[in-house]
Amino acid sequence: MDCTILNNGVKMPMEGFGVFQVPDPKQCEQAVLDAISTGYRLIDTAAAYMNEEAVGAAIKKSGACREDLFITTKLWVSDASYDKAKQAFESSLKKLGLEYLDLYLIHQPMGDYYGAWRAMEELYKEGRIRAIGVCNFYPHVLADFCETVEVIPAVNQVELHPFFQQENALKLMKEYEVTPEAWGPFAEGKHGIFTDPVLTEIGAKYGKSAAQVVLRWNVQRGVVVIPKSVHRERMEQNMDIWNFTLSDEDMAAIAKMDIGHSEIVDHFDPNFVRALHGRFK
Repeated sequence: MDCTILNNGVKMPMEGFGVFQVPDPKQCEQAVLDAISTGYRLIDTAAAYMNEEAVGAAIKKSGACREDLFITTKLWVSDASYDKAKQAFESSLKKLGLEYLDLYLIHQPMGDYYGAWRAMEELYKEGRIRAIGVCNFYPHVLADFCETVEVIPAVNQVELHPFFQQENALKLMKEYEVTPEAWGPFAEGKHGIFTDPVLTEIGAKYGKSAAQVVLRWNVQRGVVVIPKSVHRERMEQNMDIWNFTLSDEDMAAIAKMDIGHSEIVDHFDPNFVRALHGRFK
């Protein structure tokens, strides 16, 4: 598997394992154990996923060397302030059973996320987090943030898949040397992505599935991917993307699939924003 070098020199795997929507503790623990034994080293969770303890239990049981793992979790909206971020970090670290995090992300650009970032900058400088970053920061938000803060985010985790490609966002991230990371790389199954004729035709040339083509397409754009599955066979298939390269013609064909907006979330909808703020109330 390839790795990318973050803007602070830290090495990060280009493919990881996500645990969004795996709240059942036993299922989550087994999935992470299977992922680690399959070869995944980047594990992505969040306080909002309610499964940090299960992820931590799996890490402990796996027997994997801590230095070989790259563990990410995220700060939720309700903890977006200087003081609460410090407390939330300690809570996440305890649930994960770890002494440090490899990557800590602000989950949404909501609440006092500037105050939260100052706390994260301090934790980073203390060596308790190897890299800090953000999620769901659209270009105008990311530009303002990078022009304001002391430590430029190492990562911006956003929705990136063939139907929402965000080329302008990727261009801006490159300008600030922020590594893009894709959540929902399979578009949560929308548009029949796993049987899409364009993707399946491309895959047939390489003996690969549409899902493998989608993951390969993103990593060739320099995007870190974190596909999720609770099935070991699919975990193995998702990892099997490092022995082929899509042609320029393939990349151009996929570029035409972009519809230019998300059909999963709408961060510009006030009701959606209010719902995120009230999630744990």
